[in-house]
Amino acid sequence: MSTRPPRIALITTGGTIAGSANSATELSNYSAGRLAAADLLGAVPQLAALADIRSEQLFSLDSKDIGPAHWLILLRRVQALVDDDGVDGVVITHGTDTLEETAYFLHITLTTAKPVVMTAAMRPASALSADGPLNLYQAVQLASRPAAGRAGVLAVLGDRILPATQLSKRHPSAVDAFSSSATLTIDASDIQLHALAPYRYSRIHLAASVHSLPPVELLTVGAGSSTALVSAVVRALARASLLTGAAGLVLGLPGNASLPASWEAAIEADLPPSVPLVLASRCGAGVRPVHGERANNWLQSTTLDPLKARVRLIAGLGAGLRGVRLKRWFERG
Repeated sequence: MSTRPPRIALITTGGTIAGSANSATELSNYSAGRLAAADLLGAVPQLAALADIRSEQLFSLDSKDIGPAHWLILLRRVQALVDDDGVDGVVITHGTDTLEETAYFLHITLTTAKPVVMTAAMRPASALSADGPLNLYQAVQLASRPAAGRAGVLAVLGDRILPATQLSKRHPSAVDAFSSSATLTIDASDIQLHALAPYRYSRIHLAASVHSLPPVELLTVGAGSSTALVSAVVRALARASLLTGAAGLVLGLPGNASLPASWEAAIEADLPPSVPLVLASRCGAGVRPVHGERANNWLQSTTLDPLKARVRLIAGLGAGLRGVRLKRWFERG
């Protein structure tokens, strides 16, 4: 008795994986997002033996130009696909520059037990040794395995499976640009896939009535950074929040998310009490206990790096969480 092939939906958004240069030896001077979904599939005819794939092109962007407005569109489209009984898994191609942010946003906002796998490339499709075709092939391989759905959104890059919570780009051009402390090789068995950390917490729900996400800015605080940045960002947030009714600020701080005394004074003076502030470590982890009357709006990033802390705050505010409810949800992840 024959078994039907997995039914995989492919969404393309642009990026280097769909990029093209004038020369096959040109690895840096190229245009991202030039190839259509059909072109990506055509370059990997072996995919036909893996799955029944239906594709669509949602964006054609360099991922440096992708932001929260695009996340919301992508979320709604992926959610519709995973809710379809005719879809067994979803693969998303994306640029590498902001892959970790998009992946984490989807990880905390999608509601599904089906595999959702993102992939990308460090070299354009026109390159002599393009890495995109194999990454795409392996992403479809992974999305075809139901066991991959238990860990939330995953990424496949360079023969490795990387959870969205661990995804981080560490080199601007190397093929092995992403690092993770929790990875499996793509040939991992289903038993090994079950060793991936399961999704532990309830996802945040963004209602259909949410048409835009609140502005949240990120400031990295270096040795002696000027506190004038605080008042400038607060003014910008105040203007932007008129459209969404909420705004937030994330600080990437040294050490254990340590807030310099001058910055603490500036924030106390300039940041409205209604605007939540996340204290995140530049190291990617760290907890700083917060006391006092503003504690409910001073959030601890725990294990999240500043980029993911910003994404999490955007999602929480977008879902309507405020005050104690926002603090409790935010600090769980």
